[in-house]
Amino acid sequence: MVRVAGTGRAAVTPLGHLIARRIAATGPMTLADFMATCLLHPEHGYYTNRDPLGAAGDFTTAPEISQMFGELIGLALAQAWRDQGAPARIVLAEPGPGRGTLMADMLRATARVPGFAAAVGVHLVEASPALRAVQAARLGAHAPHWHDSLADLPEGPLFLVANEFFDALPIRQFVRVGNEWAERQVGLADGALILGLAPPMPLAALAHRLADTRPGDVVETCAPAEAMVAEIARRIAAHGGAAIFIDYGGATSLGDTFQALRAHAPCDPLAAPGEADLTAHVAFAPLAAAARAAGAGASALTAQGVLLERLGITERARVLARGQTGAGLASHIAAHRRLTHPQEMGNLFQALAIHPLGAPPPPGFDPDQPKAANAHHA
Repeated sequence: MVRVAGTGRAAVTPLGHLIARRIAATGPMTLADFMATCLLHPEHGYYTNRDPLGAAGDFTTAPEISQMFGELIGLALAQAWRDQGAPARIVLAEPGPGRGTLMADMLRATARVPGFAAAVGVHLVEASPALRAVQAARLGAHAPHWHDSLADLPEGPLFLVANEFFDALPIRQFVRVGNEWAERQVGLADGALILGLAPPMPLAALAHRLADTRPGDVVETCAPAEAMVAEIARRIAAHGGAAIFIDYGGATSLGDTFQALRAHAPCDPLAAPGEADLTAHVAFAPLAAAARAAGAGASALTAQGVLLERLGITERARVLARGQTGAGLASHIAAHRRLTHPQEMGNLFQALAIHPLGAPPPPGFDPDQPKAANAHHA
């Protein structure tokens, strides 16, 4: 492994010591392996034994900012359900549901859609025992079912939302060297964790990226995300339904987006394994391609701010503002801006919808425009 410029990071956490011992015994690990270990280690993993959300945690997601987000996404899925003939029983699913806030807001907003609540079975894909307990407290009245993986969801019409889910899936990074690719790895030097590169080699899977990259460019791949979208799309193609994916990123991967967040501030990804959230920007074009390959349709990529405006967030904000004054009103206005403004979450976060061929995409999304989407770079 060729060491990347920079100093090593001493393994200062229990999980850091375990990772260092593993590398010493078996050699460098891929970035994907490092991410998976840091986030999901059964004893010391970041998501295993904590609630990472909110002011006391490390980050805040859109559903925690305002109820409007979940309300509008829920109503979009309910309209897609109606557009497909209002099937009598559906799987309403969310992978990585956090505190259950998004699902709770969706269920509250759709309760008045005739027949929807009676059709819904709530299914949550959650690996964290700590977060399952929080979700149970919030959603217990809806009798949710928990699953370890998407593959465990029951067959049937699937209406799914994934918000800030794919960004936490393990990525691999490749640096272009000539017309070959060197994979970034985590290694060990003098007892400290370091970043390095494996020897470069040609990679058929990245041959198409030679056309839009230059030597030194970084490309990230996320096979787990593509596999999950393929599974979701297979179910939607076979049984009907719709999926909405919202995350930060763009159409394609270009550049190093691997990052760590702790106490709402960026930190060194190698500094405290298991104690910081590790994420990377989502490349949506490969997800859309995976959905199409599985027999479903994929919408055009849509900025979060545009999507929420199309779904009526400004009118909803006006309704909720009635009777509010002072700090409460100021907070409400700030939440609307944070979700929609191009300089905040409005453009950084993008949305993609999956739907059956022959059915329209959910409200707020334009039909499939793959050429336009592929021209955008993260």
